Amino acid sequence: MSDGARWSAGAVARTLGISPTTLRTWDRRYGLGPRTREEGKHRRYDDVDVATLRRMLELTGQGVSPAAAATMARGGAGPVPDVHDFIRAATQLDAPRLGRLATELIGALGVVDAWESVLTPFLVELGERAVEESGGVGVEHVASNALLTVLRRVGDPLEGGRLPALMAAAPDEQHTLPLEALGAALAERGCASRNLGARVPAGALLAALDVLAPRCVVLWAHDTARARLVPLAKVAATRTILLLGGPGWDRVALPAGVHRVHTLHGCVDEVLTHSGRSS
Repeated sequence: MSDGARWSAGAVARTLGISPTTLRTWDRRYGLGPRTREEGKHRRYDDVDVATLRRMLELTGQGVSPAAAATMARGGAGPVPDVHDFIRAATQLDAPRLGRLATELIGALGVVDAWESVLTPFLVELGERAVEESGGVGVEHVASNALLTVLRRVGDPLEGGRLPALMAAAPDEQHTLPLEALGAALAERGCASRNLGARVPAGALLAALDVLAPRCVVLWAHDTARARLVPLAKVAATRTILLLGGPGWDRVALPAGVHRVHTLHGCVDEVLTHSGRSS
């Protein structure tokens, strides 16, 4: 400790036993940096900052997701909703409660971390139950509709200039909630997008690309047979960055220059980068 109760970034990292890279990531991604910064000088942490970081370490060590841990460490109103909260509401077909939980979760963590740390595991578990249990499909549909409503409320940024992202599901592909999450995550960052929705025929996709000329097109496929119906070579030949999400592309031959994206966070980064925005 130096400069009274001021800590350098290196001293904090050594004291907590974490790498300086982790410290910088927590600052950039979760806002767990120095509460005050002096222009032209190195970052300095005070004792409260260090206590917050120590709490972050304790919570992640207990298995709390980093995003949720950061919210709690900063003095949030307590634990954010978890998978079990969502499962209980879904099995009771309580759509209003599902909506409230999703709104609270996204408000605490943001769309990307809410999706990756809680909502995706929740939806996976519902999908497994739908296969095993009578009535599971109805539960899954109620939950999906509740989440869809909340995701569409996140925002609708004004478009200016070239459209940053056009999203579409493969022909006959009905799983589109990941695209809705992407649209919400981009909206949260003030980035406009357009979603063509489910079961987009090849001709309709190419026509939309011709009209809109987006910087990126994001195509989602959960199933390989449906992924193979997409005219990838023709899309790749347009003036757009082609991003592919979903497990349906795993066994599909891809044209050169096509980008696979495996997480919502990664897809958001790609769209923002290729649109000339920083993430």
